[in-house]
Amino acid sequence: MGKTILVLGSGPIRIGQGIEFDYSCVHCVWALRERGYRALILNNNPETVSTDFDTGDGLYFEPVTHDDVVSIVRHESVDAVVTQFGGQTAINLAEGLHRAGIKLLGTSAESISLAEDRDQFENLLRQLDLPKPPGRAVRSYEEASRVAEEIGYPVLVRPSFVLGGRAMEIVSGPQHLAAFYAEAESANPGQPVLVDKYFVGTEAEVDVISDGTDTLVPGIMEHVERAGVHSGDSMAVYPPVTLTGETQTKIVRAACDLAKALRVKGLMNIQFVVVDGEPYILEVNPRASRTVPYISKVTGIPMVALATRCAIGDSLQSMGYESGTWWPEPGTELPNQWKDNPVAPRTPGRIVPLNETMPATPRPLYAVKAPVFSFQKLARVEPALGPEMKSTGEVLGIDRTFEAALYKALIASGVTFRAEGQVILTVADEDKEMVVGVAERLQNAGFEIGATNGTHRTLAAAGINSERLGKVREEGETLLDRIYQGRVSLMVNTPTPGQQSTADALRIRRACIETGVACLTSIDTARALASALDHFKDPEMSSCMSLTEYVGGWA
Repeated sequence: MGKTILVLGSGPIRIGQGIEFDYSCVHCVWALRERGYRALILNNNPETVSTDFDTGDGLYFEPVTHDDVVSIVRHESVDAVVTQFGGQTAINLAEGLHRAGIKLLGTSAESISLAEDRDQFENLLRQLDLPKPPGRAVRSYEEASRVAEEIGYPVLVRPSFVLGGRAMEIVSGPQHLAAFYAEAESANPGQPVLVDKYFVGTEAEVDVISDGTDTLVPGIMEHVERAGVHSGDSMAVYPPVTLTGETQTKIVRAACDLAKALRVKGLMNIQFVVVDGEPYILEVNPRASRTVPYISKVTGIPMVALATRCAIGDSLQSMGYESGTWWPEPGTELPNQWKDNPVAPRTPGRIVPLNETMPATPRPLYAVKAPVFSFQKLARVEPALGPEMKSTGEVLGIDRTFEAALYKALIASGVTFRAEGQVILTVADEDKEMVVGVAERLQNAGFEIGATNGTHRTLAAAGINSERLGKVREEGETLLDRIYQGRVSLMVNTPTPGQQSTADALRIRRACIETGVACLTSIDTARALASALDHFKDPEMSSCMSLTEYVGGWA
């Protein structure tokens, strides 16, 4: 048996710390054992594969804390610790373990600190000429107010080093900032609060694998919801459906430049917001993300196994990959150097040099990730989506068209439609322009439309028929009455920024949850669903096959 490696898990599963990290930890242990290492796991998640007695060579069912890690390292004479597969809980321990003289396998503590420290990271982005939304880290409300006024509202306010975007919010003005800042500051005492300009744009993300020099980009995921919804709560599609080839090229180039500059050895996740074709970097996490299992499955690339081998010193070139490898197109010829390679991807693709434009042509396989929520069991949680993560899981829909894959993902996530009833639309003022297209497509799909007064007037002006319904406190029949009468098929209720938890709005959304009515709180989700229903009216048109059948035997 070779050297002893300790793999840190993610700790107890809770909102903001998903079960997806369990996947990464387990595959890391398997890869280490395959390479001859003695692999131990520290984790305390009951009923997960990482805490099965035979997954690794040893299991410590203890809290994932600094003191527990140090005790195990001394007791087992551990040679190195892996922190990058256990989410934010594990990566937060990296600096303390490094100071304690414990070797970290893969990306160094200095590189992790460089990615996590706001000032250092901004300096690095300037050196690499990579854009990010303007903003700064602050330590007082007065400083936050000055930054917000300087860069202009709306701003994204968030504490640093927290799980699942906790206490993060899009702040629309000075009064909103005054009401929210204390919550953001108290979420992680002693750490700075981040104030950034909020850009309305398309969000995208990549998970990349790097050996410190070369970088593998398995694919780009495009979010269905606009920036401002936490990535864990967003629907995401692979490959992108609206990003141009030029924009994809910029994303890949930025990912490769960042991975090399940070000397990443293993996995890294990068989130972007795309505004007018320009990708701005929102966040970089020098660790595995929740989307690693998803993108691994749909591309066929064993991401965690490759990242683990990079962490122990193997190069991507020795595994058959090249710098800047791009892997988006099933259906093309597999490069010769990968055909007989046991670690080669199982999904065919091609290498595109970074100075070429990425193709923006339709591809024969689409995969849509959709979040799953547990609002029926969480009675006091506001179901409106925002920067703070609220989902408790995710599902995957796969098909040959984006609309069919989206439809499958929504149905699997619990968004179901009653056989009879209206679709009720009541949206914020800034969503009224987009709601017209949503209503038109829903009518084309055969649904009757009901709407509250403001939305009803908008639809009428566009020539779309809808039944006017009263709000909660208005006279006559209200949308709340309709919900409890069982006459609603779907509710689209988008909150006004800064007013997500007003009593009436919360009452509407809770009524939907209590009666089993699907309630969409993002106009982007509603638009995607309406498009899928209009394009994909008959569920029988969808094919239910295995991934292997979809990709022609490569999965």
